[in-house]
Amino acid sequence: MMNARMPSPIGHALAGVATVWAIDPRADRDVTVACALLAMAPDLDLLLPYGHRTITHSVGAVGFVALFAAAMAVKSGRPVVRLTLMCAAAYGSHLVLDWLGEDPYFPYGIRAFWPFSDRFVIAPVTIFRQTARRFLTQENAIRTNTLAVLQEIAILGPVVIALWLVRVKALARLSTEVSGGHHPPK
Repeated sequence: MMNARMPSPIGHALAGVATVWAIDPRADRDVTVACALLAMAPDLDLLLPYGHRTITHSVGAVGFVALFAAAMAVKSGRPVVRLTLMCAAAYGSHLVLDWLGEDPYFPYGIRAFWPFSDRFVIAPVTIFRQTARRFLTQENAIRTNTLAVLQEIAILGPVVIALWLVRVKALARLSTEVSGGHHPPK
């Protein structure tokens, strides 16, 4: 009834938001949302026939995302290095969270180092609860997923809140600078 233990999409989205705000507290809403979606994106491999936790859960995929983000930044006129770093790090946060999740199914872990290695790796400690991916309307799956999401919020929520507070302060400072409220000494 349960698939491999790993964070839920909510946990991954929180990690993506935390990652982008840690890199740039002034990141706009569009970048923040895009990075939350990128942090969830590796699990799209659940829809593919070749298996879960393989190439989409790898440094090769992070590299692809970085190249794509750089191209989009150039095209849109946004800061290339900053946008590339935010997007790649948000996507990479998915790998870190899955690496920290328990995986009772062989092969254990994620294929993190593809294309350099086909070996699966998993952390020696487990942080995240299992999530149910099948029979989602059954009581056991609902309970399992609720507990997993609550744990993710308990772990990642304070980080996101702390970064949000830094973000609010950074945006307030930017607002006074732009409005001319801040005058440097002469």
